[in-house]
Amino acid sequence: MKPIRDSNICNNVEEAMNEFERGCIEFIGKEYIESLVSRFYTTGKRFIVKAGFDPTAPDLHLGHSVLLTKLATFQKYGGIVKFLIGDFTATIGDPSGKNETRKPLSFEEVAQNAKTYETQVFKILNPEFTDVCFNSKWLSSLGSVGIMQLTSHYSVARMMERDDFTKRYKDNLPISIVEFMYPLLQGYDSVALDCDIELGGGDQKFNLLVGRSLQRAYNCNKEQSVLTMPLLEGLDGVSKMSKSLNNYIALAEEPNSMYAKILSVSDTLMWRYYELISSKTLKEIEVIKQDVANHALHPKAAKEALALEITSRFHNEILAKQAQEEFNRIFSQKSLPSDMDSIYIQIDSWICKVLLDLGFSPSSSQARRDIKAGALQINEEKIKDDSYVFSQKGQYVIKLGKRKFAKIVVID
Repeated sequence: MKPIRDSNICNNVEEAMNEFERGCIEFIGKEYIESLVSRFYTTGKRFIVKAGFDPTAPDLHLGHSVLLTKLATFQKYGGIVKFLIGDFTATIGDPSGKNETRKPLSFEEVAQNAKTYETQVFKILNPEFTDVCFNSKWLSSLGSVGIMQLTSHYSVARMMERDDFTKRYKDNLPISIVEFMYPLLQGYDSVALDCDIELGGGDQKFNLLVGRSLQRAYNCNKEQSVLTMPLLEGLDGVSKMSKSLNNYIALAEEPNSMYAKILSVSDTLMWRYYELISSKTLKEIEVIKQDVANHALHPKAAKEALALEITSRFHNEILAKQAQEEFNRIFSQKSLPSDMDSIYIQIDSWICKVLLDLGFSPSSSQARRDIKAGALQINEEKIKDDSYVFSQKGQYVIKLGKRKFAKIVVID
C-alpha cells in the first residue's frame, strides 16, 4: 500500500477514532489504537481485533449486531477480525451480570448452535478480513500443566473484584471454582490470538481486562486495548433486547416482519438504533437529526430509511423495498396482507385456543390479556370478550396487534 500524506493520515485516524468511540461505554488504551490505525494508513499493516460469542442459542438478534457492527467498523480502518466462537468456554458457563451459576452446555449443543453463527455474521462482517475461530483449538490442548500455570497468574482476591462474584459471596450464594476459570480462559484467548483490541458488552469489562493482564504475564509485548459497548434496548424501549422478553428482532427474521418491527420502535429509540447498528457515519446521522429537528424531514421518514437499511443488510434491497411496499399497503392503506396464514377450525372454537394454534400468543393467559387490552380484531371489529367463540360457519380475518393477521375458516 502506498504511503499517504501526513495530513490525510491525521484525518483518517481522527475519523476512525470518532467511529470507534461512537456509542461505546468505555475505551481503554486509545493511544495504542491510534498508533495501529496510523501504522495501517502509513504501511498497510493490519491489526487484530477480537470479540467472543458463546453459542448458547442458535439465532443472533439485532442486540448482537451492536458488536458485529463495531467489528465491521474496525475492519474499515485496518482491523482483521477474530470472530471467536467460544465452543470450549460455553461448556463452562459465564455468569457475568447474573447472580447465579449459568447452566453449561454440552459439546453437541454448542456445535449445533455454532453452525448458525457462521452463516449469520457475514451479513455484517467482511469475509476477506474475518477469521472465524473456535477456542477449543488451543484450550483443549492446554493440558493440566498449562491450566495450572494459567491459574498461577491470577489471585483469588483479584477474581473476587468482579461485581457478580462479590454480590453472590455476600449473599451466600454458591460460586464454583470452575467459574473462576471462565475469565482466565477468555483472557488466554487473547494470548493465543495475539490480540491488539478486544470488544465486549459492558458486563464483560472484568473479563476483557483479564486478557490485558495475561498478555503481560505471558510476555506478549502488548496489552490489548478494550472497548465496551452497551446492550441494545429491545422493541419495548426499556429492557435489553432478549428472546426471553420477546422484544427482539432476529437477524434471520423474514423481511416483512423485520421492516415492520423496526418501524414500531419509538422516535426516541430510533436514534439509539441509528447510533449503534446503522452503517451511516456520525456526520450522516447528525444531518438526519438536524433535518428532523428543523421539520425538513418527518421522523417517520427517518425511521423508514433505517428500516430499509437494516432489512437490506440482512436480506437484500429488493426484498427490503418489497417489505416497505407491503407495510404501506397494509398499514397506510389499511389493506390486508397478501400472504396471510389460513386455518380451518371447528365451530364453537374458543378464540384463545385459536390464537395459541396460530402462534399469535404463547399462552391462554397472554391471549386473554391481549384481548382485554383491545389488541384483537375479527373482521375489522374490535373484540374484548376473552370468552368469544366462533359460533357460525364462514370466513373470518383475525388481526392481533399491528402485525399478526390470519384467515379463519369455520367448519362443522
